[in-house]
Amino acid sequence: MEKREKFASRLGFLLISAGCAIGIGNVWRFPYITGQYGGAAFVLIYLFFLVVLGLPIMAMEFAVGRASRKSCAVSFRVLEPAGTKWHWYAWLGMAGNYLLMMFYTTVAGWMLAYVVKMLRGAFTGASAEAVGGIFNDMLAQPGPQIFWMIVAVVLGFGVCSLGLQNGVEKITKAMMVCLLLLMVALAVRSVTLPGADEGLKFYLVPDFGRLVEQGVGNVVYAAMGQAFFTLSLGIGAMAIFGSYIGKERTLLSESVNITLLDTFVALMAGLIIFPACFSFGVNPGQGPGLVFVTLPNIFGGMAGGRVWGALFFVFMSFAALSTVIAVFENIVAFGMDLWGWSRKKAVLVNFFAILVLSLPCVLGYNVLSGFMPFGEGSAVLDLEDFLVSNTILPLGSLVYLLFCTSRYGWGWKNFVAEADEGKGIRFPKWARVYVSYILPLIVLFIFLMGYKDKFFT
Repeated sequence: MEKREKFASRLGFLLISAGCAIGIGNVWRFPYITGQYGGAAFVLIYLFFLVVLGLPIMAMEFAVGRASRKSCAVSFRVLEPAGTKWHWYAWLGMAGNYLLMMFYTTVAGWMLAYVVKMLRGAFTGASAEAVGGIFNDMLAQPGPQIFWMIVAVVLGFGVCSLGLQNGVEKITKAMMVCLLLLMVALAVRSVTLPGADEGLKFYLVPDFGRLVEQGVGNVVYAAMGQAFFTLSLGIGAMAIFGSYIGKERTLLSESVNITLLDTFVALMAGLIIFPACFSFGVNPGQGPGLVFVTLPNIFGGMAGGRVWGALFFVFMSFAALSTVIAVFENIVAFGMDLWGWSRKKAVLVNFFAILVLSLPCVLGYNVLSGFMPFGEGSAVLDLEDFLVSNTILPLGSLVYLLFCTSRYGWGWKNFVAEADEGKGIRFPKWARVYVSYILPLIVLFIFLMGYKDKFFT
């Protein structure tokens, strides 16, 4: 049997796992949801849910990976009691990874395209309408979008083909360090803009009046959803990195570190975006268009905006590509674990598979624009995102939760023994009732609410 690859360093493991969690969700979804739900008060509720929802499930996913030394493709089969059917979930988990990449590669391509647009000065002096027009023009043309999607896929699999230590670990490490430095530079620039203090106040000083305006229930549900989705839990994307680490540290300690990094990036994204929005009199609750329409507007009017704008989209590209590389690594590991493929073969087969699977998302804005799965204005991307975010992530998290706590699965004792091996924070014994009975109900609630919001409001 081939020896399991391992990370060269603990820092590599932390930065890659954080890179998987730090994606467009942090730097794109988090700021606009914070803007919509009234700023600082939302952030506090979000942080609370990050600890009570995200941490335990992440520790469980790492535990299943580390104990089995396998990807989601066979990890349940290795650990489940004889005669049980937990390994059936592997197919849904794998489907989740492919589905996620079916649209993520396109969005990563948009980020890369915007780096070039910024450098070429496409937004300099353009009116708000013109900036919106540039984004819509890009969506209307399949050719350039396919080109940038292919660039994203080539970069992702190119890194994975170099192996775990020489490719995934080395390159993601460098990318994540650049990402963190870029963020700090952009945040300093944004905070020093004239009139930025209003934005800081909106973002950092809780105003519970605004919370009541939005409806406390809505804000709590939005915070819960964001905390849940930000860590990419439930599709085995974390389990794979668990399978590459040693037993030196407890898994709750590592989960805390990764969650802190993930949160740092999300909070810094807000520090970049809100002061700039207030400085230029732009509504921060603008929704998904914030990154592609609102921010280019701001950079277009800023001194040295071309450079700052290009840097911003380099940072966004790194955030997107760190997730692409992490999930591609999981996809490559499926083929290696399930069918004994070599890394080269797994990369090659999946390279072509992902290229083909990514086409519907690109074409959803032009050739297939008549297909509106959720009514007027929706596209293929919305359907794919809904299936991953609102279906597979919560159901997968539920499977990991039940598998690690139920005596019909791997069981609480085995899970805690694995999670607590090494130095660091141990998994609290008092949390057993919470993670066995209450947390599964919360995850089920998030799952059902996702469907209710989509189809019954």
